[in-house]
Amino acid sequence: MSSETLEFQAETRQLLQLMVHSIYSNKDIFLRELISNASDALDKLRLESLIDKDLVADTDDLHITLAVDAEERTLTVRDNGIGMSRDDVIQLIGTIAKSGTAEMLRKLRESKDATAKQELIGQFGVGFYSTFMVADKVTLVTRRAGHTGGTRWESTGEGTYEIEAADDAPQGTSVTLHLKPEDTDDQLHDYAVDRKVREIVKRYSDFIAWPIRMEGSTEALNSMKALWARPRSEVSDEEYHEFYKHVSHDWTDPLETIHMKAEGTFEYEALLFIPSRAPFDLFSRDGKHGVQLYVKRVFIMDDCEALTPQYLRFVKGVVDAHDLSLNISREILQQDRQIQVVRRRLVKKVLSTLTELRGKDSDRYGTFWGEFGRALKEGLLDDADNRDTLLDLLLLPSTASGELTTLRDYVSRMKEDQKDIYFMTGESRAMVEHSPHMEAFLAKGYEVLILTDPVDEVWVERVNEFDGKPLQSIAKGQVDLGASETPAEQQEEFAPLLTWLGETLQDDVKEVRLSSRLTTSAACIVGDAHDITPTLEKMYRAMGQEMPHTKRILELNPAHPLVTGLRSALSGDDRDGLEETAELLYGVALLAEGGELTDPSRFTRLVADRLARTL
Repeated sequence: MSSETLEFQAETRQLLQLMVHSIYSNKDIFLRELISNASDALDKLRLESLIDKDLVADTDDLHITLAVDAEERTLTVRDNGIGMSRDDVIQLIGTIAKSGTAEMLRKLRESKDATAKQELIGQFGVGFYSTFMVADKVTLVTRRAGHTGGTRWESTGEGTYEIEAADDAPQGTSVTLHLKPEDTDDQLHDYAVDRKVREIVKRYSDFIAWPIRMEGSTEALNSMKALWARPRSEVSDEEYHEFYKHVSHDWTDPLETIHMKAEGTFEYEALLFIPSRAPFDLFSRDGKHGVQLYVKRVFIMDDCEALTPQYLRFVKGVVDAHDLSLNISREILQQDRQIQVVRRRLVKKVLSTLTELRGKDSDRYGTFWGEFGRALKEGLLDDADNRDTLLDLLLLPSTASGELTTLRDYVSRMKEDQKDIYFMTGESRAMVEHSPHMEAFLAKGYEVLILTDPVDEVWVERVNEFDGKPLQSIAKGQVDLGASETPAEQQEEFAPLLTWLGETLQDDVKEVRLSSRLTTSAACIVGDAHDITPTLEKMYRAMGQEMPHTKRILELNPAHPLVTGLRSALSGDDRDGLEETAELLYGVALLAEGGELTDPSRFTRLVADRLARTL
């Protein structure tokens, strides 16, 4: 087949331009990324050859070779692993099938801060494309194990690439970087120097399980010791950090490292990491999660979901089990008893690590919570066994201050006569703080938790209490915060108005009653204790679920001039316009809580007419 010129996917093209002109300070990591890719290819070939006995592949001496040509200014990274087909090359190199790419590129374009740009590039982890930070042309030659023909790919990173058949390609993949001209002011980053390449391998890739050799040498540059199998006392923080970057393709150091070993009936080692930054696909439906699974040092699979629950999908690392079959499937893993035991232990270890972090370093825990708190809350829905621990890990906004609070600290500040933990959900802090529901609580000095994450709408329905104190929404059910008159007196005085409003607004509300939660607003809308919230109703509809409209309760402030005036007008002879007043009262209450009017144009017309009459 003759050479073809193809265009990169649009997002890939933009990312390549960023790499070509990158201001990322640590350019050395491009070699770590290429070696990591080569190591993955070797892992996959060994696994496939164990499972498929008919695979025609050379597995006698699996290794990675580095070749430096100072005169030609080239650096080649070569492996004899699984390799790629032509379609694989187009799919894996020509397209970034990564959720969040467009958003990341937008942030990069908008960012004026060089440090912020570096953090974004590092957070995204661009792997192969990092080669264009140091090379003005990259040539890739590959042949998939078991195939007879190979593929040659080449690009300058300017928007297109050349691809053609390479019938003489050996098994595996070879990536040759045509390095940019030497910068006489930057001798430390000359990658056409043998010594520099050896230094990078020792620093970033010493733990790689396959031998890394310089061309023409049989000596391995790396120790090839599996970090998870070594005692923790023998592993430096730098080694842990570099291994984390290898398994996660993140460019930043992890926040926490968890190294554990289990012996007995089912032996395994685990090396897990809690990242410092959330990946772009943390909340994507297509995002993959799970740690890498090994069996006796043999790589089995990436993203082993059976070992960690969805709400801990940010955890990266390796679990090496000693007693599993090498060809175990994802379906079997989901049902395996031993795997379920390991999963429970890993979850408890991660949560205990987070508990310790919260106790010893509130700033670093605050960093974790800002990145992953929303995901951790999902555990309150699915993990009943660890619910108490998860509740203790929550950091939530409240009316007490601008700082986040734990539930335990909230309880310690509760007033002597306060029986419930008060909260309100909403779309934003400003909306909740200015809600009429807040008025009496703030006036009486009761602290209210402000819950604005979408998942908050769901978990508060599942969690009934904390530390023996019920969780109570201030926008649901009856609240008794005291009143200036007895309820019986008020009820008798306002009974005609309540009845009339209930009949007038029967299409919108199921009840009209007096309120003890209002001090300045005329009215508010609340739900019954077990009603679904409007926000949750909206979320379900957005997901395509049919939801019947829930009628709610209109509460009136008996001290407000509008309410007392409406009561007086109702007892008089002239009732002209009262029904429109009732409609406006309901609409104002609905808007105050962030609700949506069924007929906005009618509402605005009624308001305009009323304003006109006052002129």
